[in-house]
This record gives sequence, structure tokens and C-alpha cells, in this order.
Amino acid sequence: MSESSFQDDVLGELGDEKLTEIAGLLGTDTDGARAAVSETVGAMAGGLQEKAAAEGEDGEVGQAVAEAAEPPLQGVATLGGLGGLLGGGMMAGVLAKVSKPVANAVAKKTGIPAATVSRVIEVLIPVVLAVFAKRAAEGKAGTGGAPSAGGAPAPGAAPAAGAGGAGLGDLLGQILGGGKK
Repeated sequence: MSESSFQDDVLGELGDEKLTEIAGLLGTDTDGARAAVSETVGAMAGGLQEKAAAEGEDGEVGQAVAEAAEPPLQGVATLGGLGGLLGGGMMAGVLAKVSKPVANAVAKKTGIPAATVSRVIEVLIPVVLAVFAKRAAEGKAGTGGAPSAGGAPAPGAAPAAGAGGAGLGDLLGQILGGGKK
């Protein structure tokens, strides 16, 4: 069995209600919305990978990936819905930074106005964060990075001997799967 792509996971997490909302934003049907979401998520994944490659292991993307791989907050920190906001903190910021270039690239490729693509991205970011966090946590469990005092891989830490030398690019590739073209 093949793994589902990052785009497929985002579409699955999006659900019919949000897909219909996106279709309304785009003035299309759900099939058109599905295609636009796949294109946009693919561009977001590519943007993350490009930013990671430009920054290196210790950059903002690397730190956001390490944060996303942490277990979700529990207890008092989750009161009032803060857990969801805090859990996507750095990655939400990184996605916001890549959203304008992504909107412009998707607009150029699809003919959809960049402002409309930006509104679609606003709907997608929380869903992309949720899928990214799930995949990052699964990737962390399977890679065995060098643990810090808290048990999580330290940002920029060298991988453990059993990790096969997986760097940030490898981890992003594992998390984002088919997002890189």
C-alpha cells in the first residue's frame, strides 16, 4: 500500500464543509476546489522546502519542524483553545511568510487571482498545520533524532546513529511526501 500524499491528507482533514467554503471563494464546484487546494498545498510544501534549504538546519523552518513534532500541550495550557494556537506557533508564522509567494505562484499557474488564492490559503493554514503536526510527530517517532533534555530532538542537533543521517531536508521530504516537484 502506498502512503497518502500530503495533499491527500490535507484534503481529508479539510472535510466537505471547508471544501465547499473554498469552492465558494473560488466560484467553482468541489472538484475545482479540490484541484486548487492540491495545487496550493503542493506550492506551500515546495515553498517550505525551498526556505529550509536556504536557511539550513538551524533556520526558522528547522525550529518550526522541531516544535511541530512536540506532543500537543495538555492540561491548563489547553484551556480556552490556546493549545491549538500554541501548537502551530512557529510553523504558522513560517506558512504565513511563504503564503504571498505561494499565492502569486498559484495565481500565475492557475489564472485564479492572487487575492483569492490568499483567502484560500487563510482557510488552509490551520488544516495544513494539523496535518503537518501529525506527520512531524510520526516522523519523529520513526527517526530517533538526538534527544535534548526534554526528550525531543534539539533544534539543529545531529541525528542519532540510527537515524541514517537524516537532515532537515530529509525530514521535510518525509513529512511533506509528494509536495516536492
